[in-house]
Amino acid sequence: MKRLAILLLLLGAALAFVAFDLGQYLSLATLKARQAELAALSAERPALVIAAYMAAYVAVTALSLPGAAILTLAGGALFGLLAGTIIVSFASSIGATLAFLASRHLLRDWVQGRFGTRLRAINEGIERDGAFYLFSLRLVPIFPFFLVNLLMGLTPIRTLTFYGVSQVGMLLGTIVYVNAGTQLAAIDRLADVASPGLIASFAALGLLPWLGRWLMARLKRRRVQARWTRPKRFDRNMVVIGAGAAGLVSSLIGATVRAKVTLVEAGKMGGDCLNYGCVPSKALIKSARAAHMMRGARAYGLHAAEPQFDFRSLMARVEAAIAAIAPNDSVERYSGLGVDVVQGHARIIDPWTVEIAGHDGSSRRLTTRSIIIAAGAAPIVPDLPGLADSGYLTSDTMWERLAQMDHLPGRIAVLGGGPIGCELAQAFARLGAAVTQVEMGAALLPREDADVSDLVRASLEASGVTVLTGHAAVRVEAGQLIVAAGGVERAVPFDALIVAVGRKARLSGYGLENLGIETGRTVVTDEYLATLHPNIYAAGDVAGPYQFTHVAAHQAWYASVNALFGDLKRFKADYRVIPHVTFVDPEVARVGLNEAEARAAGIPHEVTLYPLHELDRAIADSATAGFVKLITPPGKDRILGVTIVGEHAGEIIAEYVLAMKHGLGLNKILGTVHAYPTMAEANKFAAGVWKKRHAPERLLQWVGRYHAWRRG
Repeated sequence: MKRLAILLLLLGAALAFVAFDLGQYLSLATLKARQAELAALSAERPALVIAAYMAAYVAVTALSLPGAAILTLAGGALFGLLAGTIIVSFASSIGATLAFLASRHLLRDWVQGRFGTRLRAINEGIERDGAFYLFSLRLVPIFPFFLVNLLMGLTPIRTLTFYGVSQVGMLLGTIVYVNAGTQLAAIDRLADVASPGLIASFAALGLLPWLGRWLMARLKRRRVQARWTRPKRFDRNMVVIGAGAAGLVSSLIGATVRAKVTLVEAGKMGGDCLNYGCVPSKALIKSARAAHMMRGARAYGLHAAEPQFDFRSLMARVEAAIAAIAPNDSVERYSGLGVDVVQGHARIIDPWTVEIAGHDGSSRRLTTRSIIIAAGAAPIVPDLPGLADSGYLTSDTMWERLAQMDHLPGRIAVLGGGPIGCELAQAFARLGAAVTQVEMGAALLPREDADVSDLVRASLEASGVTVLTGHAAVRVEAGQLIVAAGGVERAVPFDALIVAVGRKARLSGYGLENLGIETGRTVVTDEYLATLHPNIYAAGDVAGPYQFTHVAAHQAWYASVNALFGDLKRFKADYRVIPHVTFVDPEVARVGLNEAEARAAGIPHEVTLYPLHELDRAIADSATAGFVKLITPPGKDRILGVTIVGEHAGEIIAEYVLAMKHGLGLNKILGTVHAYPTMAEANKFAAGVWKKRHAPERLLQWVGRYHAWRRG
């Protein structure tokens, strides 16, 4: 009703303005013709004239009607420079704020709901620098007064900020026009007031806040680096520390744009993902799944069989997968691409100098314009009594140790209920080990919704894993992991203990402390991935906030481009649409918000669920466990988040990632042809469930009556 009232008021005012030809009273000719009459009335009844003038000015600006410039001239002609400036300043600011509020109440929700994903960067910029933007726009008369009011109403800027900045920002322009009004006889047209030179002067003034801010930032950076002497010449354009996903992509980008780049790696090329994480674990998971399918062959109309395998051969397959991919990340490949690859340990001596201790015993120092820290992360090892002497395994050590074993350990304890722990626990259980998984929290995958965690737990238990949630590890003794729940201890015997409680950024040994670079859980960076020093950047696990290979590669683009071209243009790292997958069976894939996060953040939302047991391809493949869960604003098809649990969920979710990235809603997915029968059809059917819930019932009733009439 409030919106309807505002809309009717605006429409009524616009119609009245046209119907009664009120524009004739807001022309320069009319003002000059009636100047004497108005001046006499102002002298006789000043309070009434001021009140009427302010009411008219507020109405014209609030309704975004033409004539504000004429009224400003009239203010100077009637009240003089000082009084006219004060009156016009308040009237124009009040009217502008009313127009701003009208736009906000009428259009902001619709615009943000329809284009929210695309406008997110603008919204964040306005929340951070809205006052600067508005002040610059107000100083430059070339931007239409009414358009600024309406557009700012669509943004998150606060009303008081809008009013205050508008009053200050419009003051110079107001003085110019009011002063011109005091000399009305000399003005023949509005262009005489706003000359090109005057507009150029205001434009220069509009840049002053940004120039001052830039200078302050430069001075601050120079103070930070004042204790070191900047080299006059540099050996390199960029030195990259770490050859994992972030380091490889950064150095590749640098070499592609013909920069002179040195890449330093203390361990294996390819980093954690190739050697210890993504690649070996997925190779193991595939073998484990094959074993599981052999046992469950009866579900496919085949004779079930207990898988027989040689463990060394199985681990040789894992190593072969690594070896097949390794050339893509090798020293030879990157050297061939123009990167100077050095095997050794790098330490930052000052903001422009990196010291490299080579594995061959050599040592050298390189001066460089920019540095990217991409040192990755290492497994977290808890301070648990007896753990150090237990021969425990982590994701970094287990592959080499397992490759040396003739047989799979019979009893395996997995400490940790996150993605890594769940993946390894299920894989080893399917290969025939007796696996016990211990998680301190109440559920596995604690960042996911409860129904996701429950389904994953059921799947792991069906694979043979004994899951102990709500159990805290107490100590390790005599080949047993002692855990406790509710004050009661329990022994978990093991032949191998895998610690998978998370990973932490590698922060020590790189000289960060000496440079004053702040670190917490990760290297502290700004939105451009720069550290305290504007030429030193961080990317990947060492920078956070996500520990995913695809995010590391994504960040590498921003870090390297900003490091190499930051003096010309810098880009803010974009984390708006980040997918992730846990490779248990069924897979868990998510992008955006889940139900629990939306509820915790107080975000209005609705949930749409499509179960895979209704999908033809899932039925044909005996892969009916799982669902597609959509999070959307109430009544709108904009996608806030998607969780998919099911076979190939990591592939299926790509369509939603694309849709969220480019602001496409569920109606677009529903209108897209999907091949039959495929698992990807689940995306369309989930959109169909949402659409059915929001069917226009009243319209359908009228359509039903139409068809009844057609039948006679």
